[in-house]
Amino acid sequence: MKLLNKIIRTKNQLLRHGIKSLKWIGILIIILCLSTSGFAQISGKINGKVIDSVTMSPVDYATVSIYKTGASSPFNGATTDSEGNFTIGDVSAGKYYMKLDFLGYRSKTLNQVIMTGKTPVVTLGSLFLSPVQNQLATVEIMAKNPMVENKIDKLVYNAANDLTSQGGVALDVLRKVPMVSVDIDGNVELQGNANVRFLINGKPSSIFGASLVDALQAIPASQIKNIEVITSPGAKYDAEGTAGIINIILKDSKVQGVNGSVNLSVGNRLQNGLFNLDARKNNFGVNAYFSGNDQVNSTTITTTNRQSYNAAKDTLDHLLQSGKNPFVRNGYQTGISFDWAINPQNNLTASLGYNHTGNHGSGIISQTDQNYLSSGDVLTDVASQRLTTNRFFENSTDYSLDYKKTFKKNGQELDLLYTSTNGREETDAAQTTDYSNRLYPASGLQSFNPGTDRETDISADYAQPVVKGFTLETGVKAVLENIKDNVITDTLLNNGTYLNNSGQTYDFDFRRNIYAGYAATSFSLFNNFFEGKAGIRYERTVTSSDFPGINIPVNNLWVPSFLIQHQLDDSESLKFAYSYRIERPDYEDLDPFLNVIDPNNISTGNPALKNEIGHKYELGYSKSFTNGGSFYLGGYYDLNTNDAQTLNTFYAVYTVNGVNYDNVTLSRPGNIATQTNVGGNLYGSMPLTDKLDIRTNIAVREITNSIPGMPSSSGFNYKINLNADYRFGHDLVAEVFGNYTSRRSVYDGLRPAYLFYTMAVKKQLLNKKLSLGIIASNPFTPYVSQLATNYGLGFTESNLRQIPLRSFGITFGYKFGTLEVKKKDNEEDNNPPLQ
Repeated sequence: MKLLNKIIRTKNQLLRHGIKSLKWIGILIIILCLSTSGFAQISGKINGKVIDSVTMSPVDYATVSIYKTGASSPFNGATTDSEGNFTIGDVSAGKYYMKLDFLGYRSKTLNQVIMTGKTPVVTLGSLFLSPVQNQLATVEIMAKNPMVENKIDKLVYNAANDLTSQGGVALDVLRKVPMVSVDIDGNVELQGNANVRFLINGKPSSIFGASLVDALQAIPASQIKNIEVITSPGAKYDAEGTAGIINIILKDSKVQGVNGSVNLSVGNRLQNGLFNLDARKNNFGVNAYFSGNDQVNSTTITTTNRQSYNAAKDTLDHLLQSGKNPFVRNGYQTGISFDWAINPQNNLTASLGYNHTGNHGSGIISQTDQNYLSSGDVLTDVASQRLTTNRFFENSTDYSLDYKKTFKKNGQELDLLYTSTNGREETDAAQTTDYSNRLYPASGLQSFNPGTDRETDISADYAQPVVKGFTLETGVKAVLENIKDNVITDTLLNNGTYLNNSGQTYDFDFRRNIYAGYAATSFSLFNNFFEGKAGIRYERTVTSSDFPGINIPVNNLWVPSFLIQHQLDDSESLKFAYSYRIERPDYEDLDPFLNVIDPNNISTGNPALKNEIGHKYELGYSKSFTNGGSFYLGGYYDLNTNDAQTLNTFYAVYTVNGVNYDNVTLSRPGNIATQTNVGGNLYGSMPLTDKLDIRTNIAVREITNSIPGMPSSSGFNYKINLNADYRFGHDLVAEVFGNYTSRRSVYDGLRPAYLFYTMAVKKQLLNKKLSLGIIASNPFTPYVSQLATNYGLGFTESNLRQIPLRSFGITFGYKFGTLEVKKKDNEEDNNPPLQ
């Protein structure tokens, strides 16, 4: 019995211990499950930067894929941005491997990527991809960048995909860029404002010195890779340019070996050519190029009709001028650049360029000048004929040296840049007027105007990531400019000889130094709900000149800027931007020299012209579609104070250094009180079928000018672009482009409407190494008529110009090159290690 009780007690103890054990085992299982569940629920991010192992430049649009260990298909991924950066979110704790891929590079695999609860953010730093080294003929690039890319702080137009512009020049490309307009004379406006700051490859160039139109006519379209439009520049950029910045990016090559291209265009109005050669060996590259163009002689027909009233004498005057003006333009550029990736963290780039632009014109103008009483009785009736000639050329040299250092911390960079531009220009002009029936002796003058323009820019920029989503940028810059101008003017005497006109002969020395510093930040808020840029820039301008009686004060300026963007989803974004801008008068705007080549239309500068200040507000919405289409809708409000405009004033008699000129319209720049510019821009690109793409750009704006004591004036105008391209197959493509700009009002008159259209066909041969094309512009209209009107106190004037724009041409392009094979397939990849 005792034994039985002992067995029962032992059984009960075992049961109690078993239950406790089971209880603790159950609790342990629950804890493990909860722990495992909690661990699995922790998600993190993986970020890094993809860099070309040879050039040390960022690789944009690279594909980054993440795989679970043992899996053959990725479960998540991302593509790199323009700076090579990527972020992959929603990654649970665990062990993974990643693959990096991009066309033209070896695929790279990272085998040990570990995410833990303690490290929810994994920063991989710089990841290096090695370019594929093969024969060029075996490489076929199927990917195609969209024509327009809308980035957070700029819009990018990929000109390399533009067919109808390839036989032309930079102005032909700019006509198609959203928010940019180009008139018939080549004057460029950005969102209705002509005060645009132009750069080449992010740097100033002397080619834009004396004549912007000549410079943009000298750059072949086939040399342009893309054009960046920055309507609200940040603090890092110079404050110059109330309209914003247009940055022209030229083509280059990052592949190993020797390769190049030849592009030629021959037509009845324009001929141009480009030769480009690239050579790269390991981490050292050289690029050399030569381009030239020639605008064939064309003749513009002009008619000017002016009515004026002299209240003091109660007389009316009617001046009628009609003539023909033959005109030619030419230019060429050549240069060489070196790129040396000293090591993965240090890169040195040097360049040397030489530019030439020039034009020559002449004209025969018949004039009739009638003066009569208000009763209709004719007092004088004088007929005359004027012969004019003018010639301009500019030769300039650009130097630059750029050192860039990256650090182990992703995004930490130091950039030191030195650029120097040296230009020499010369303008010669002459006019002779002969009167019918020898009523008056012949009159005339000739002028010789040489000058030099030198500018040196020195800058240092530094970027430092502080915490995740917050990067601080700072820098300093000095711009040192010196312009020397010499004018020699001679007057025609009655005996047919010339005598120096001392009142119109002078030497001027103009210096402008700008010292600047800035602080800016790039930030991301609320888990990337907002991202943006903000900063402030300080510029001190010291100007000196020997213009008589003029002392230009030192100017100190604080320039704020702000931009914020909200990504609605992967395809939609909304942004707002504000920037403070300045437009300093050019030397030509300040130069007091009186140009009397046309004695009835005299122009001069204004040494007292003030800086124009601009406040820019911009709101934009963009969306991209899975079929490759895109859409952008933007609105802007610009307020300019001390707005600088050319004002026309009529004088019955105007005296220049003791010489009286009758019935003169004087053109001189001056500051009005304010100008407001309100407008919007709509851009859309849509592939209608797998062969047909269509793009359109519509811009509208209303400009209001205000001058104290005078009524304000307002004007509305619009611009419409339409572009369609069709791929027939067998590497044959056709494109049609049309541009219409409506008539617009300015403060003292009306400017004419403008229609331009182009058609092109292109065929690729020899595995796309050879291309042939045909281009026609305005083929059905031999002349484009431009009727402008000016009016002011006591006069009205109309100007009709018939400009020959009809042109036909053929284009030729050839790509060549062999890429050097550096290693065999079974050799290991020698990518630099992760930082």
